[in-house]
This record gives sequence, structure tokens and C-alpha cells, in this order.
Amino acid sequence: MRLSTRKLLDRAFSSVGVFAIVLMGLALAAILTPMFQRGIGAFVFRATVEHRRQMLDLFGRGDRAALTAEIESTRAARQPVFDALIAYRGEQSAAIGEALAAAERLGRRGDLLGRRIQRALDRIRALGDFKQRLDMLDRLQDMVRQQNEPETRADVDLIAGIVRRLAVPAEHYGAFTEALRDLLGPLPRDEERILPRFRYGQARWDRALVKRHAFLFVESWDYSDASGMGRQVFTPRRTLFEDTALEPVFDLIEQNLEDMLKPRLTFYGRFLTDHSVDAHFFGGIGPEALGTFYLTLGAMLFAVPLGIIAAIYFAEYARPGRTVSLLRSCVSTLAGVPSIVFGLFGLAFFINTIRVSPSKSVLAGSLTLGLLILPTVIRAAEEALLAVPRAYKEAAMGLGAGRWRTVLTVMLPAALPGILTGIVISMGRAAGETAPIIFTAAVSVGAALNPSEVFTHPTPALSWNIYNLATEHEAVDEIRHVQYGMVTTLVGIVLLLNVTAIWIRARISKKLRG
Repeated sequence: MRLSTRKLLDRAFSSVGVFAIVLMGLALAAILTPMFQRGIGAFVFRATVEHRRQMLDLFGRGDRAALTAEIESTRAARQPVFDALIAYRGEQSAAIGEALAAAERLGRRGDLLGRRIQRALDRIRALGDFKQRLDMLDRLQDMVRQQNEPETRADVDLIAGIVRRLAVPAEHYGAFTEALRDLLGPLPRDEERILPRFRYGQARWDRALVKRHAFLFVESWDYSDASGMGRQVFTPRRTLFEDTALEPVFDLIEQNLEDMLKPRLTFYGRFLTDHSVDAHFFGGIGPEALGTFYLTLGAMLFAVPLGIIAAIYFAEYARPGRTVSLLRSCVSTLAGVPSIVFGLFGLAFFINTIRVSPSKSVLAGSLTLGLLILPTVIRAAEEALLAVPRAYKEAAMGLGAGRWRTVLTVMLPAALPGILTGIVISMGRAAGETAPIIFTAAVSVGAALNPSEVFTHPTPALSWNIYNLATEHEAVDEIRHVQYGMVTTLVGIVLLLNVTAIWIRARISKKLRG
């Protein structure tokens, strides 16, 4: 081959290699950048006064006196809304009273119709729901109107007018108050609810803006298009409450929400250590992060010694033959087995057969993850040992060192950078695996474990909880920041492990070079 052709091919291969590296870097940036942008929102965000209330009530953190003054300020901003609710209830009571008075006049007849009206009135008074009362009054006026008597027409028309005026607001009042509770928290006269999610308003300003839109507009779908594809339609909710005391509330919420919630920029570093409250509606991911640490550490304690010993055997002691070939094939096969199979094996063997724990536990999950990463540790350690120059081994044995001493004092230190690389790659995989721990170690919600509990108790873990929150949580849109915060934390852990491995490898390599 001509020299110029060889140089041209070398440059072409180099260009392709550089292009592949740049393309991989761009793809990685395209994936990680949006994820980190959203994930950082779990730590840094505009927190409302409701978040500060939660921190004080649930975790005992915050200045009680300052928070009390802030709550009083927000209460003053919210008071016009509460006054409108009270006024609307007064309107309802007055209108119902007027309609019942008209019905009483109709019921004073001594005939069969009058007795039927009185029985209907008794049922109406026994009803507690305003909408049901209106429905009963509507049926009552229909019953009387069918008689077509001139002397009852005025009262019947009065009842019908009241029903028409209040029917639409009454039908949508429940959705109105529920949307308002989602935004601001419990309303006056509300009964205390058990779940924390119902005791507070929106803790994050970004979610408050979403809830404000849901309060101001009613979402519906229009399927009138001939294509059959639905079109999302947002109708102003205020049109349902025109000419009632609730109509001004919409302007108050739209213009004064910031005064009602007092958002301010907050760094929530305890997101990494706080436990979750009410299925991750509040709090942090402390148990999940600690559980991931336990599982990863346990897997490495199991896999690293076995993997290095197996690698030493393959590299230094094994003689070529069918047995060694079979063992190498088994290691290669294990490296390609799907992770879900390891999970099922861990359940069947570690829990149901040898019973390392009564049920799911960190121990069973760690052993399963250890088996999963064992082939990677073996291969990495073996390749690192084989890459050590043979002169090192010959020199040590020439000075009188035995094989085992040569391996421990010469071969392993020289191969340590490569072994560390394999170990850290395995740690990253163990931290991020989901399928093996579904059946052996992971639970959706749980408290942080003490070290003594890892032998008998399951644990939350980042990888499993990311999947669980994204697919099975009842209010997945409410906790998107938690999902992205978990993903950012998990990826950050893996990146930190890799950076640490690179740094340690560089230092060890520098020492070995002298």
C-alpha cells in the first residue's frame, strides 16, 4: 500500500472516530440537559407559604413567628374570596327560603295535591345537599303546573325562576370549590381531612399556576370534527357563575394569587435526606437514596471478592481445557442473561429456597444484584491482569516470590486501575437496575432502614421508585418534580462514581509509573 493512501485512510478513520465521539457527546447532552433542568427543580424552586407551613408542621423546620405573620398576610389576601363564598351561601339560603315559602303556600290546600306537596316539602327539608333540594323543588313545581290552576301560577313561576337561576351554579359548585381547595388549601367550614395532601394548598409556584388555569377554565373535548380526532376546549368557568356572588372570585384569583401564596425562591437541599410524606406529595427521597446505597454496597461486597478471585484463577491458575472453556462460556452467558431473569432467580433461590430472609430484603436484593454484575467484574479483572507486562511476573518470581505472593504484591497492584474501572462500571449498573430488585428487595413506600434491618426488611430504591411513580402513582402530574429529582440524583450518583474512578485510576497509574 502506498504511503499516501495509508495516511489518507488513517486520517479518514481518525475523522470517523472523532465524529462518533462528538455524536455520542451531543446525544448524551440532548438526553441529560433537559433531565437535569427539570430535576434541579426538585431542589431549587419558588416555594409558597404552603410549603413553609408543611416544613414546619411535618419536619419542624422554620421560624414559627415569621411564618405566623406571613400566614396572616396571606389570609388577608384570601379573605375576599372567603367572603364571596359566604355571600354565595347566603344567596342560596335566601333563594331556597323564598322557594320553600312559595311551596308552603301551595301546600296549604286541603286536597290531595296539598298533601302531596307537604310530603315533598318534608323530604326537601330533610335533604342536606343544595343541588338535591333544587331538583326536588323543580319536580314539585312540575307536579303543580300540570294541574294548570290559575291561583297557583304565580308561586309555581316563582319556584321555577329560582330553580333556573341557581341550577347551573349549583351543578358546578362542587367542582368550583374542589379546584379552589387544590389551589389554596382547605376553605372555611371545611372538615379536617386525614391525608396531608388535603390539608395544604399548592407548595410550588409552578404547580400553583397550573392549578390556577384549572380553576379559571373548565376543560372539555370537542369531537364535532369529521376526522373524529378530539379537540381540547377550555371554557371560562366564570360563565357558569354569572350574576352570583362568586363571579368576582375569578378576578381575585387571577390578579392576586401571588399575594395569597407568597412564593419565593427556595433551595430545598433536604430533598436528598427527608422522608416522603403522603406517597411523595411532600418531603424528599431520603429512604430511596439510602436504599440504593445499601443495595449497591451489598452487591459490591458480594461480587468484588468473588469476581477478583475468579479472575485470578482464570488468568494465573487455570490450564486450558474443556472445564475452563465451559466456565468461561458460563461467565459469558451470565453476562447476557436479561436482568428480569436474575430477579426471578433471586426470588426462587435466595428467598424461597435457602431463605436468606423471610421475604423481600436488602440482603436478598444485594445477592441478586451481585450475581448480575459478577460477570462484568470477572471479565474486567481478568483483562486487567492479562494486560500486566509479563516481565513484572518473571522478575518477582526470579527474586524468589511464589505464585500467590507474586499475584498479591505485583500483579494485583499493577492491574488495579483496570480492576477499579470494572468495579465502578458494575456499581453504576447495580445502582440503576430495576428488574432484579422488584421481586427481591424493593417496595414503593417505606421508611429509611437502620443497618441492622437490611437482613430482614425491604427498602425503597431510586430505580424502582422512578418507574413506580411514573407509571402507577395516582397523581403522576402532581409529582413530576419528584420523578425528575430521583432521575437526576441517580444519574448524578453514577456520574460521580465514574469521575471518582477516573481520578483514582489516574493517581494509581501515576504512582505505578513512578
